[in-house]
Amino acid sequence: MPSSRNLILVAAAVGILGGSVLVAQGMLGSGSGGTGGSLAGSFRDVPAAASPTPTGPTPEELAAIERAKRVKALDAALKKYATGKPEFSVAVFDRKTGETYAYRGDEKYETASIVKVQVLACLLMTAQDDDRKVTTSEKSLADKMIRFSDNAATTSLFSKIGRYTGLSACNKRLGLTQTKVSSSWGLTKTTVKDQVKLLAAIEDEDGELDGTSRQYAHKLMTTVSTDQDWGVPAVAAEGEDAAVKNGWLQRSTESNLWIINTVGQITGDDTDVSIAVLSHTNKSMTGGISLVERVGKLTRTHLKY
Repeated sequence: MPSSRNLILVAAAVGILGGSVLVAQGMLGSGSGGTGGSLAGSFRDVPAAASPTPTGPTPEELAAIERAKRVKALDAALKKYATGKPEFSVAVFDRKTGETYAYRGDEKYETASIVKVQVLACLLMTAQDDDRKVTTSEKSLADKMIRFSDNAATTSLFSKIGRYTGLSACNKRLGLTQTKVSSSWGLTKTTVKDQVKLLAAIEDEDGELDGTSRQYAHKLMTTVSTDQDWGVPAVAAEGEDAAVKNGWLQRSTESNLWIINTVGQITGDDTDVSIAVLSHTNKSMTGGISLVERVGKLTRTHLKY
């Protein structure tokens, strides 16, 4: 007669062949010879371990990975382009993503005429504080200052807003922490980071400027005279809206080399960015314009906004 050991082995084999893993419990008597004993026990199914659910990067993580790749590529492209070129910095604020890119973002440059955007913002804030509209005279001066870069008009408005003290107070309200106003307004020093912060503040619906002021500033910066329609507009694609204010100054303290700056915004169906490119030690105005436009275009190529 088969021993209980043999019966258990058979049962275990059947269980395994049947696709289940069985465990014997309470098995009695293995004995030698055929004296046997009874098979007193039971078997229970042990569930197979569940396979781990595969996981991957979230959409946010994938976006961050792609962003890092683009930033790395742009850093490399700008570093390569900078070799042998006049000194420059660039920043881009993407309003749709809330992200800011900056290359040499903390370097300070003299503003030349881009400071006129700050003067305009301060004029509009001052009028709002006084609960009044901008006067006809102020509008005439602002139009000349932004659209034609008229220096006399700027000096008049600079005085009207309180000169150094008044403009510094406005800059503080606008969150500009790296800008130092000069009593000679064109020699104010700033960074590209502060400039895109200023441009974003002008567009911010929850910021210092109300809707009327924002629309007025945008109107002036999108209708500059033809001879000053360079810089940021060169980065815009067909059908997009470009707002700009440029600055240029042949600096006697830098061997009569040129400061060339451009700040502005590009908006369209899928685009809403603020751009600032600041440069100095350019050998000529035309050379400086080519430089800031090339730098701006590189940001678009690699950041893909």
